[in-house]
Amino acid sequence: MAPHVRRLRSRALRDRLAESLLFLPIMMLAGAVLLGGILAEIDERYMINPNEVITFTPDVAVTLLGIIAGATITTAGVVFSLLVVSLQLASGQFSPRVLRGFWRDRHGQVLVGLLLSTFAFCVLALARIDTAAVHAPPLTVGFALLLTLLSVIAIVVYLDRISRNQYVGRIVQRVARETQGLISELPYGAHIGAKVGEPVDPPDVGTLGRPMVVTAAADGWVQQLSRRAVVAAVPAGTVLRLETRVGAFLTAGTPLATVWPPPADTATAARLIAEAVIVGPARTMQQDIDFGLRQLSDVALRALSPAVNDPTTAVEVVLRVGSVMRPLLLADCPTQAVRDAEGRILLTPCDLDHTEFVEHAFNQLRRYAAPHPSVVVPLLRTMGMLRDCCLSGYRGEMTPDRVRTIAALDRQVELTLQGARATDMLPADLAVVEAAATRATDTPPGPPPP
Repeated sequence: MAPHVRRLRSRALRDRLAESLLFLPIMMLAGAVLLGGILAEIDERYMINPNEVITFTPDVAVTLLGIIAGATITTAGVVFSLLVVSLQLASGQFSPRVLRGFWRDRHGQVLVGLLLSTFAFCVLALARIDTAAVHAPPLTVGFALLLTLLSVIAIVVYLDRISRNQYVGRIVQRVARETQGLISELPYGAHIGAKVGEPVDPPDVGTLGRPMVVTAAADGWVQQLSRRAVVAAVPAGTVLRLETRVGAFLTAGTPLATVWPPPADTATAARLIAEAVIVGPARTMQQDIDFGLRQLSDVALRALSPAVNDPTTAVEVVLRVGSVMRPLLLADCPTQAVRDAEGRILLTPCDLDHTEFVEHAFNQLRRYAAPHPSVVVPLLRTMGMLRDCCLSGYRGEMTPDRVRTIAALDRQVELTLQGARATDMLPADLAVVEAAATRATDTPPGPPPP
């Protein structure tokens, strides 16, 4: 297996484990069981005269450990209930796609692990206490008390965090921060993907003859892909076109990649290409910038729904979308046609460009914000800010990509204004919206002033 494929799989495994409410608690539980055996052995061999440490009689220790075990397992049930309730509230009020932030909360995982570890440690300690002895094992009982104290502290910390993490500002801040982390790597980076070659003009694939089509083996979302592994799977001089992208949904049996000409060992090439694309049951933020925009849009759309009717939350999301889109529009997207040192050409026409990111960020927002002037105005101002940064943040001759991006923003402003005019908005509010739309597009596209 190629090193880049191994990195993809290890990263996918780490991401799944980070979202697991089982992995870390089980590791802590296993550690508590192992430590319990070690402390019992130390108590038996070396703690002959424990006068200098805290000691308990066996009867007191049995009662104490029994109370701790019963209290911790009861508390664990309460914590699980709180977690389920918080997940239900977040899913209903914001979006099911923001739940991954609650699953990944390390403090919650540590709390569950501490409660399970304390329960298991106390139960095992009870089995080792000799009621006929002069004193109970001091290290074992002392460590049980330490676990109890840590569990109480963790409960207080968790209650504080779970109440704060329900605030929409923290949720959208987390999503925006994750998305900006990926954007900072554009066009190529450790998570986004490595550069495999230099830009070239895409060839006319219609003249390349009969291709080999690699199909998807299973349904799922494309979570990661390695351009280097895909290119390395075919011989030199080959043209390879990916028929999907990160964040797209693959249906089993549909094209995954097309290769011209077919390699001699088609089975091996197809297997290597399939291994370079990680497919899972849900979208993740491992390489998917668009998923960050999707999560932010979902929160705003839920806030604008008649069931919630919270325009203030929608405004906050619009501002976060602007903070994400600004560095995204100023960054270079990966080239969609590249040639490596061995003459292999990789085509990625499904990759999103700046104009598509603009559409994904604003298409649904502007439509559902139309009846709300308090949301439409910040939306137009955000579009105007992005348009201005495209004009002022570029040095030199205006590129076709930058012109298309500005045109896409102008189109969104126009559609937003049309949507507002189609509602029963008050004339005074409509005048404010029209003024905001005029200000958003008052700078003509062209070269920046010297």
